[in-house]
Formats: sequence, C-alpha cells, structure tokens
Amino acid sequence: MEQTIRFVTADDGVKLAYASSGAGEPLVKTANWLNHLEYDWQSPLFQPWFSLLSRHHTLFRYDVRGTGLSDRTESPMDFGRQVADLEQVVDAAGLERFALLGLSQGAPVAVEYAARHPERVSRIVLHGGYARGWAKRSPESLRAGKAMVELVRVGWGAGTPAYRRMFAELLVPKANDEQVEWFAELQRRTTTPETAARIMECCGAIDIRERLALVRAPALVMHPRRDSMVPFEEGRALAAGIADSRFVELDSPNHVLLENEPAWERFISVVGEFLGWPAEAPRRRAADRPAPEEPESQELACLTTREREILDLVAAGGSNQQIAEKLFISEKTVRNHLTAVFDKIGVTSRSQAIVFARDRGLASRRH
Repeated sequence: MEQTIRFVTADDGVKLAYASSGAGEPLVKTANWLNHLEYDWQSPLFQPWFSLLSRHHTLFRYDVRGTGLSDRTESPMDFGRQVADLEQVVDAAGLERFALLGLSQGAPVAVEYAARHPERVSRIVLHGGYARGWAKRSPESLRAGKAMVELVRVGWGAGTPAYRRMFAELLVPKANDEQVEWFAELQRRTTTPETAARIMECCGAIDIRERLALVRAPALVMHPRRDSMVPFEEGRALAAGIADSRFVELDSPNHVLLENEPAWERFISVVGEFLGWPAEAPRRRAADRPAPEEPESQELACLTTREREILDLVAAGGSNQQIAEKLFISEKTVRNHLTAVFDKIGVTSRSQAIVFARDRGLASRRH
C-alpha cells in the first residue's frame, strides 16, 4: 500500500505536510508529540496501525509544525495553534464529514476540534489520551514533567542516544530491540531537541475538561491499564466527561500497542465494531481446528462450564474487570476461576492461556 504526501500553507505561512492512504470513509489521525510521515510509514511500531486503518478507511495523517516533513519553525506551538493546524489540514483535504483518531497528545486536539465543529465529526476514537496535561494533574506530575522536558533539551541536545532510548522504553516497555531503536531514531530525525521540548511543554499545559461536555459525536475511549506515560485514570476521566462515550480498558503496559500482544486483538475488535468494519477473517478456519475428540482437546473437558466461559472471554481479549461485568460476578471470582483454569490446562500465564484457547477453537465470538 502506498501513501500520497501533500502540503498546505497555514494562515501564518508555515507549510504543513499531510498524507493520505487507503480507501473508504475518511479517518483523520490527529498529530501527537512527534510524527514523521515517511519514517512512521515504514516503522515496525506504527506500520501495523496504518496498514490496519488504511484497509478500512482513507486515512489522513499530518506532521505537526516543526516536525517531520512540515516546516521547521520557531512559530507558536500552543494548543490553539495545534487545533488550527488540524483545521487547515482537513480543509485542504476537502473533507466535509469524517471520523477522528486521537492518540496520546492527539486526543485533546481531536476533542477540541469535535467541540468546535460538531457537524463535521461523525465519530471519535481516543487511545492513551487525556483532558488535562501533566502540568495540570498534581505537584508530583508537574515536577516529573519539568524533569522530562529538561532531559529532552539537555540530553537530546548533547546527542546522547541513551536519553532517546529511555523515552522509547517508557512509551513501549514491551518493545523488542528493533522497535526501541526505531523509536529512538524517530526522535532524532523528527525535530530538534528544543522543538520537541516546546511541544512537550505545550502538551503539559492542556486543560480541556470543560470542553468535553460540548462533544456530540459518539466516542470510543481506550487506555492501557499500566500505561507509564499517561495514567489510566486520565483516560477514564476523559471518557466520563463525554456524554456519548464507551470506555475500554486494554491489558497492556504499552502507550503504543504492539501487534503481537493480546491487547492489539482487543483493539481491532472494539475499533472495528465502533467504526463499522466488516468482520475480520478468522485466524483459523473451522476445518483446521482440532476435533473435540483429539487428545489435545481433552484438557478442555476437565473445565467446568463457567471455567470454559471465562477462558473463552480471556481468549477474546477481555480483562478481568470486563469479564466480571459481563458475567455479573466479582473480579476476585474471575481470578479464582483463572487460577483453577491455569492449573487444569497446564499454563502459567494469561498469554499462554490465550494461545491454548485459540488453538482449540475458542474465542470464535468477539465480545
């Protein structure tokens, strides 16, 4: 799949780069902290995202001013300017009504645009986002944020790769070496240390809590449970402020999801349902699954009906909280059942249980 890159000149003379790929109903991804249209497109971290989204939509992305293929500039990068740049891009692309995708710092930009232009936004998908930046959360968050900004200015400015690797490993702690190296290199290629620090400061000052109630479009808000960059509670608060919203917890420590983790399958399922994608082809045809009488399926026979039900929901990507809510039981009861299931089927982790279940034809339904 290929992308087409174009440019638009903002009202203050700064040239912004934007790209389109795929076919179908338009989906606009708002810019987050650092973007590079060409380098992101080839990356082992974001390529699965863009490939998935471009299969179902005409996907539009852009490089925020000062980064990637957009003009390197000393112009203001405050929140209002970030929203104005999104307005410039969608107008240049000729989009009248579209869905919005906001990741991390791109989430409040998407929310603000939807509040200003309710007639143009059909749906909003928010992942790892927030309504208030790090400078607005607590004294501890403010101190940590200021320290991170100085690490960008001083560490990146000194050309020390270790600083950039530190950010990569905080954002995606479960990434492999190739993915970490790619993200560290993205930081070097995308912009200057001073511009990266300025964008980070602007993001820290964001506070759109009073704007959430103005959003009229249906919203899907997702957040990794163990996210180190944006606290899980910020994602919940974001969803709570939007009237027509659904909140989904993702069982992951990664701020940016990886395609080889169970949370990625959950992401595909809920986003696809929300945006109306055709059902994905099953990973295994029914004819390829082991027949019930084969020896490896006998392990399932020792499970109770409730245990099989819980294992099926785990394999479909459900968290303990989601399973508890679906089955009207407590999370403690879910954990107790899973302990028994792990013992009976001979596994020691949730990921092993998911593989076991899917190899035996469970998770055929999407929850």
